[in-house]
Amino acid sequence: MKWIGKAAGGVLGALVLGPLGAVLGFFLGHQFDEESAPAPPLSHEALVELGTRFFRATFRVMGCLAKSDGRISEREIAAARAVMSELRLDGAQTQQAIACFTEGKQPQFDLQAELEGLERACEGRPDLTRIFLEIQVRAALAGNDLEGAVRPTLQRVARVLGVSGLELAHIEAVLRIRAGAFRAQGTPAGGASDDAQALQAAYRVLESGPQASDQEVAKAYRRALNRHHPDKLKANGLPESMIEHAKQRTQQIIEAWDLIRARRGIR
Repeated sequence: MKWIGKAAGGVLGALVLGPLGAVLGFFLGHQFDEESAPAPPLSHEALVELGTRFFRATFRVMGCLAKSDGRISEREIAAARAVMSELRLDGAQTQQAIACFTEGKQPQFDLQAELEGLERACEGRPDLTRIFLEIQVRAALAGNDLEGAVRPTLQRVARVLGVSGLELAHIEAVLRIRAGAFRAQGTPAGGASDDAQALQAAYRVLESGPQASDQEVAKAYRRALNRHHPDKLKANGLPESMIEHAKQRTQQIIEAWDLIRARRGIR
């Protein structure tokens, strides 16, 4: 995975501003890494191979996470089924997903090898690993709210894939925001307090904040939208079966931008 920008930004930020500067520098470096030197296009055969690996890894790791505390509850099974349904898998794909989930929960399943294989396959395509993690967090939140051994196992997954703890925490925070939480016009039913919370959540989705300029927020919106654009992800190897997740996240990003734009009066 790309790391030069993160390392340089973190070191320079620490030298200039101390610990807070290190965090800021890390995030700026992260954006440099993501926006520089896009990965070369893949052949059709390579895209199919990457998509197949991504699909299998998604549900194998999901099964491993569900079993990480020693047993799989009915709620965790229901959560996995719900993800399959929300992704709109057809009958054959659902059976494949269940088979992979079953493989992942077996004692002999090698989580490290699975993740390292996926990391190599997705090298130069950080948006794919982010989508992978988003789907895992989505299932884990519905399954047991990331309690017990699930959270440290998920953190291990992120580390192997080259995703920082800060970025993983951001993914969790965004996915905890319920769908349709934003309203571009008017005040939410709960009054000013709910309105402020919705606005705060909208900024979190765009990885921005109220202190940012209009131009900076607009750039954050375009960056988030580009990161989850279904066509771009598909071209980078995301299997068709996972596109529905990207569409749902894109809708969440658009709703967040609509709310912020309305509050700021951006045209």
